[in-house]
Amino acid sequence: MSVGRLGARLLIGGLFIGHGTQKLFGWFGGPGRAGTEGMMESLDMRPAKLNALAAGVTETAGGSLLAAGLATPLASAALTGVMTTAITKVHRPNGPWAANGGWEYNAVLIGAVTALAETGPGDLSLDRALGIERRGPAWALAALATGVATAALTMAAGSRGKPAPSSGAGGGAAEAAHGGTAGDPTTAGA
Repeated sequence: MSVGRLGARLLIGGLFIGHGTQKLFGWFGGPGRAGTEGMMESLDMRPAKLNALAAGVTETAGGSLLAAGLATPLASAALTGVMTTAITKVHRPNGPWAANGGWEYNAVLIGAVTALAETGPGDLSLDRALGIERRGPAWALAALATGVATAALTMAAGSRGKPAPSSGAGGGAAEAAHGGTAGDPTTAGA
């Protein structure tokens, strides 16, 4: 029995569900849609409304799939994509250490979900129960490459969008994006 993999899936998947619902609904002290849209605008991820929705849905759905052990390589690719974007757009200038707002936490998460894609979700998973488990080095590398490539394409497309019209209110949405994010690694230090 693979209790360790189950524990890792539940912990990592659950935390991603939490971060996604922070963005979508403002749960757990998160910024909600308006704050996440402001953050996306400040990161040149346009259209901000679409990218905010995509980030929240990807984290929530990817975390749910990972926790359930369903479509594990797809979950790994999705979560790798959002973490790659967070590293590139938020954390890279701060160096590696999380204590300085760096990218180490995001990299550890990418490593963990890639390892789960390689080893498989384990006995206690929907992939195994349904007989659809896909695992191994090729699946792990494909998930990693897909996540990184999708992040690169998303960031490239986002940087080409037009800035949102300024409301003249002193950046209220951007302010909301950076306040009260409950330690969200995709927004902390942005």
